[in-house]
This record gives sequence, C-alpha cells and structure tokens, in this order.
Amino acid sequence: MSKKVVYRFDEGRGDMKRLLGGKGANLAEMTRHGLPVPPGFTITTEACLDYYAAGRRLTQDVLDQMEQAVADLEERTGKGLGDPERPLLVSVRSGAVISMPGMMDTVLNLGLNDETVKGLARLTGNPRFAYDSYRRFIQMFGDVVLGIDHYLFERIIDERKEARGLKLDPELSAEDWQWVIERYKQLVKRETKEPFPQDPKEQLRRAVIAVFDSWNNQRAVIYRKIHKIPDHLGTAVNVQMMVFGNMGEDSGTGVAFTRNPSTGEKVLYGEFLTNAQGEDVVAGIRTPEPISALKRRMPGIYEEFREIADRLERHYRDMQDIEFTVERGKLYILQTRSGKRTAHAAVKIAVDMTKEGIIDRRTALMRVEPDQLNQILHRRIDPEARLDVLAKGLPASPGAASGKVVFDADTAERLARDGEKVILVRPETTPEDIHGILAAQGILTSRGGMTSHAAVVARGMGKPCICGCEELRIDLRKKEFRAGETVIREGDLLSIDGGTGQVIRGEVPLIDPELSGEFQEILSWADEVRTLKVRANADNPEDAAKARRFGAEGIGLCRTEHMFMEASRVPIVQEMILAETPEQRRKALDKLLPMQLEDFKGIFREMEGLPVTIRLLDPPLHEFLPNLEDLLTEVTRLRMDPEADPRKLKEKETLLAKVKALHEFNPMMGHRGCRLGLSHPEIYEMQAEAIFRAAAELIEEGIAVRPEVMIPLVGHVNELKELRRLVEETARRVMEETGREIPYSVGTMIEVPRAALTADAIAEEADFFSFGTNDLTQMTFAFSRDDAEGKFLHTYLERKLLPDNPFMTLDAEGVGKLVRMGVELGRKVKPELKAGICGEHGGDARSIAFCHEVGLDYVSCSPFRIPLARLAAAQIAVQSSGKAE
Repeated sequence: MSKKVVYRFDEGRGDMKRLLGGKGANLAEMTRHGLPVPPGFTITTEACLDYYAAGRRLTQDVLDQMEQAVADLEERTGKGLGDPERPLLVSVRSGAVISMPGMMDTVLNLGLNDETVKGLARLTGNPRFAYDSYRRFIQMFGDVVLGIDHYLFERIIDERKEARGLKLDPELSAEDWQWVIERYKQLVKRETKEPFPQDPKEQLRRAVIAVFDSWNNQRAVIYRKIHKIPDHLGTAVNVQMMVFGNMGEDSGTGVAFTRNPSTGEKVLYGEFLTNAQGEDVVAGIRTPEPISALKRRMPGIYEEFREIADRLERHYRDMQDIEFTVERGKLYILQTRSGKRTAHAAVKIAVDMTKEGIIDRRTALMRVEPDQLNQILHRRIDPEARLDVLAKGLPASPGAASGKVVFDADTAERLARDGEKVILVRPETTPEDIHGILAAQGILTSRGGMTSHAAVVARGMGKPCICGCEELRIDLRKKEFRAGETVIREGDLLSIDGGTGQVIRGEVPLIDPELSGEFQEILSWADEVRTLKVRANADNPEDAAKARRFGAEGIGLCRTEHMFMEASRVPIVQEMILAETPEQRRKALDKLLPMQLEDFKGIFREMEGLPVTIRLLDPPLHEFLPNLEDLLTEVTRLRMDPEADPRKLKEKETLLAKVKALHEFNPMMGHRGCRLGLSHPEIYEMQAEAIFRAAAELIEEGIAVRPEVMIPLVGHVNELKELRRLVEETARRVMEETGREIPYSVGTMIEVPRAALTADAIAEEADFFSFGTNDLTQMTFAFSRDDAEGKFLHTYLERKLLPDNPFMTLDAEGVGKLVRMGVELGRKVKPELKAGICGEHGGDARSIAFCHEVGLDYVSCSPFRIPLARLAAAQIAVQSSGKAE
C-alpha cells in the first residue's frame, strides 16, 4: 500500500506540522474546530522530498492522490475544476514546517481559462471581477510557474491605464481587463514559445511543481541561512478553494494580529482592503486601511472576526497572525500562525500571557528568542536632537538607523560588504530583495502597510522599517527620491525612526535604550531557573557599571592590555618596551603602576562583592609600537630630507630597530601571554601589585573585593607553576605591607589545545579554568580569524563545509570536545574546580546551551549581551528539565 501524501484539511491535526507544514497543520486544526475555513487539501513535505529524490519529478502515486483529492473537493463544493458552468477555483500555496513568510511561491485563481472565466462572469453577474481574477491568475502563473518577469505584466497594465487616463487598477473595466488578458497571453507565447495552458489539471500539476521548486529559490535559501532553518525539511503545498474579496463593496481581505506585533499591546492590529484580494495587502501594491475600518464598514463581520481571533489565540496559546477574506458578507479564515514580532512585543506578550493565565513562566521564557533581545538593547534617536524631518510613514518596525541611501538590494549588499552603512529605499520590497534588507541598517518604502513584505521581514530581523511613506516620490531610474521640495540622491545620508515613522535628513545622534518593566520581569524569571552564572567581559569601570546594570554576576574577563592602549599611556608603555635594562623597564613600570591601580579600584568598586577575573598582559609587545611599514617609510623620508632633525632621525631609527627585533612571523603563536610574563616577570609583577594594592585600599574602605588573577596562554603546567609563584609572592608582600587580608585565586585561560589535553596536570596549579574559546578555536582549526573571515570562511559557509561560523557559534564537535575534556580532566583532580568561558561564544545562545550541557559554572560576554545570555541559560535549563508547556 502506497504511503499517504495528500490529506484533506479535516484529516489532519495541529500536531502534524512536520508532515503538513505549519500552514497545513493550522488549516487542519481550524477545520476540526469548526471555523469558517474554505475546504482543501495538503500535499505533504514527504511528497516534496520524494519530488527531489525522483529528480524533480512528481511521482505517479502523488499525481493519483492529487486527482482523488480534487475529485473529493469537487464533490464537497458542488463545483468542478475546469467546469465552465460551475467553475472550481483554487489557491496553491507553500507551507513550510517553520514559517518563512513571503519566501516561497503562491498561485491564486487556478482553474481559470478562456471558458471558465465566462462561467464565473455569468455566475457572479460581475464580468469585471471575473476578468480581473483571470488576469491575476495569468500574471501569477506566468511569474511563479513560467518564470516571466513580474514587471513585464505590470508594464502592460500601466500601458492600458495611461491610454485610458486612469491611475488605479480598480478603475479599469471588464473590457480593459480583456484587453490586458490578450496582451498577457501574447507575452506568454513570446516568452515561452507555448500558449498559456488552458487545462486546469495541467495548471495544478505545474503550480505544485513550482511551489516545490521554490523551496530552493535564492530568497528561501538565504532566509533559511539567516534563521538557521534546516534545508532538509521540504515544504508542503496547500490547495484550497478560492474565496474572493474583490466581489464588490461587501467583500474584502485582510491580515490581522491578535496583539500589536511591534509593541505587544493587547489590541487587534492589522489591515483591511475593501474589494481586494489577499495579495494586494501583503504585496504592498495598495496601502490598506487599519482593521478598525472593518468595524466601521462591516460591524457584524468585525465582531465575528474578533471572537474567532480570541478563540485562536487561546487555542494556540500564542499571538496569532490571521489572514481572512470577506466574500459577499461572509467571513472566511484562510490561515493562522504564530505571528512574527519585535523583541519588545515578544517580551510584553510573554509576560502578559503569563499574567492572563494563558501560559506559565517557563513557557514564557521559551517564547522570546535570545538573539531578539539585541533589538531591545539597540540605540534610539536622542529626544534632544534637532531633526530635519522630510516625511512620515507607517512605523513598521521599531529602532532607529542612519546610513547612505541606496535604491536596490544589490547595491546595498555591495556597499555593506565594503563597510558602509546603508538605508534601502524602495517603492515596495519583494522577497527578491532579502539580501539587501539583510545588508541594510534600515528599510524605507513608499507603498505597503504594516503587514507588507518589508515590514514582516524587517521585524523578524530586528531592523528599523518605515512603510507606506506616500509623501516620497521615488525615481529608481534617476536613483533619487523627492519629499516635497527636497531631493535625496543615492549616497546621501538619511535616518529613519521605525518607532515613529519619521524620515529624517542626515545622520542623527542615537542614545542607549531604556528597559521596560516586562523586560526586567522576564529576566528575573530567567534568573530563577538558570544554573549557569553570567559574567561580563569588561575592561574599565564604565563597562563594569553597565554590565552590573544588565545583571552581570561578576567579570569573567578583564583584558588589562586595553588599559595600556589609552593615548596618554602609550608613550609610557613604549618607554617600558624600549628599555634596555630591567632597571629602565622598572622605572617605566613604576609610572604605569598607579594608573593600573586606579583602573582596578574603579572596576572592583563597581563589582563590589562579585568576582573579577583579571587577565595579565596577553598580546605581544610589538602591538603597542608603531606599524613596521609606516615606521620604515618615515625613517626613509627623514634620511632623504637634508633638513631633518638628526635627533628625531636617531629616535625613529632606535624605534625601528626595536620594532624589527620584536617583529614576529606569527604573533598569535609567538612571544605573548605567559611566555612574555616568563621573559619579563617585572611586567606581571607590576600588574599583580596593582591588583592587590587596589584590593587592599578598597577593603580598608569596607568594600568587599574578590580578585581572580588569570595567567593567559598556558600550554604546560610548569608555566603556570612559576607564574603562580610570582603572583602569590606579590600578594603576600602587599598583604604584609598593608596589613590587609585579601581573598584571591589564581587560575589560567585554557586557549591552547595542549592545555585542554593536559588539564589534569594544569589543575594541580589552578584554582579555576577560563576557556578562551576565540583563540582555542583559532588554534584548533588552524584558522587565523582575520584571514579566515575575510577570505574563505564565507565560502565554507555557503557550500556548507561548516554548519556555522565557528567564531560565532562554538564548534561543539571539535573545539567543544577540547572544552569537555578540559573540564572532565580538571575536575578529576579538583572536583570543585570552577570553569567558565570568556570568548565571544559566551553571548551566543547555542554555545551557551553547550556550556550548560558540559557543566560549566558560568559564561562571560560583552555587557550588551548579558540579558541574552541570562535568557539563553534559562531556556536550556527549562529544556533540560522538560518542564516547559
């Protein structure tokens, strides 16, 4: 018996998402619950995978089951596919397992041909509607199935409107649409060398193939890559009886969210177009009215829709995105799915639904994507700034951005690759623009509404977006737009505020965000369930204070070299490096000591009572000196200048000699970290003294301090043993001189593979391990990060040689194995050994999940990623316990 690959809506269930796709599963669930869903059937994701396995060919089994499903649909509706007397028209839509709005293809009004269009005109008594529907079908089928550029069809409509002196599509008559249809058919014949297919069964077969093919179109592939959606899931296809919103003033179509997807406010939020089909709303071709217009125009329909929306939200226990159509005064629900939302909205909705008793706290925690929290922490326009506001559109996605104006996606991508910040300006965006949206700082369109393609995609990416800014007159050919009397050309600076809809000339000052009460509340829930501690990477008191405000439980990495790089300190550091004798070096270090001491006092004060891990100097000394090539050029110029100051030349030649002496062929694996500390112990001794003297002074003030001294780049236990002795001797001396007992620990950064392999030996001399996963990744892969990301890593990711950038998401199979081994070996020697990571992976949700799994005590990340880490740590704790609803 062949496997079932086609399901009627009433045969499926909501929990069959993997087989029926998200849309198919929801249509099945709504049908089972008696909602007004037009009947239809779903061709499964397995059929899609079989299609690809068969060399992009529909198997006979699939064709047979489709034929039976069509016959069943004809029987239930009393209509026939291709019947000119009672024509059955269907939509053919994609439906992936994970929602990918606008990324794959749709065909509407399938079943129309030269004969059935006449039947539709007779049945409805509305020839204009019938021929409008037929031209839409030819246009969509021509674009999606036959591969004819969309603009070629639009050009024909524009030609007719111009000839008739009309501005809007609805002003065209039935005769106009018949003229357009004839030109469309000529276009199809010219482009494909075949007439437009008249057989509805052939139309359906080819449309299903086109939807399956769209699983691997460029925009879908890019979207899956951005959102980490697996490529092997395939898409389902939903075939559904058409209902029409363009049958007069008692008809219409809309998209609505059960809550505001930008703010999370509990209010119906959406748009409605009278006498229109669904694609008109989503495509942004006409700017729709707010959903409140439906309440005014059709109060009974509005009330019925409001009740259904509430039922759907409570059934799915999440904010819903609902597509609906009104056909001659009757409401139909076409689709529901969990709605895309901004981070602000995600947090508010999760907290509000918990308080409303719809979900519990653990479920609320799982409802917010950790990466989304970066949106909340994005900066906004300074309210004190004077703004040159050019126009105002619909505030489609919050946040603010500035950049150079560009008018096409390819230019946006190219300039962003060169490091430019850009604002993508379009009349409306289409799924083909996704690479430009990804590259841009923000998006601005002159058409479309809050549920248009640009708005939905931008919200999902957390990018500012303004839609429907009709004051703009965009000229793509000239690459400029007009706002009143102002002309803005490509390359001009522009700012947008996606929260207010304001379009602003020039660059604007941005300020740090304010965090809502709901944001703080959901993070407090996260703190109750997570087991991983979250620390900050902070190198100065300002960052330490910021980190504490965001909930840091200490500092996991303080990079002391950053303290040396201040402009006023560089000359003293260079004096220390250029010293010829230990005495000369000591003299320079004596100048640096009080500066370091004040740095540490400031950080300890901000982190009162919390641990502060301080890494002693790590980079090689040449990094504090001028660039070798620049210095060579300068010395050569001075030597050739007869009027050059001899003393300056001598000074530069001495500096050049030192830079050459310190030059390394591979600095990352050279004279740095503990190797530098062993060669020049006076440097580490000065730093240790600054740490302990700062601690002693604060203890005297009554402030609790917990310094943790970290020795970097240890590969052999003997390196740690000797430098630990130096730190302990310095601590002992400072405590004797100050009379203060200082609680401290000494550990190491595990960033050399050998350290992980011999972690049991190293643990004998370490109070803690901190895995420096950035360098550990570089050394394990033998990748220089700068070279890899700039030259070949993107190719590895595109060709799927690597699943992720290993510098952004921890490579669990390789680098992770070393981390796991290091923890296990270290704790065999010292069961209570504290271990954490302090590389950038500490702020990546999937890396945090790995850290939880291997039993680390903490992760450390930049201050702005601390809320993300707190939430991600809570989510993995909930998943591990299996207690989320």
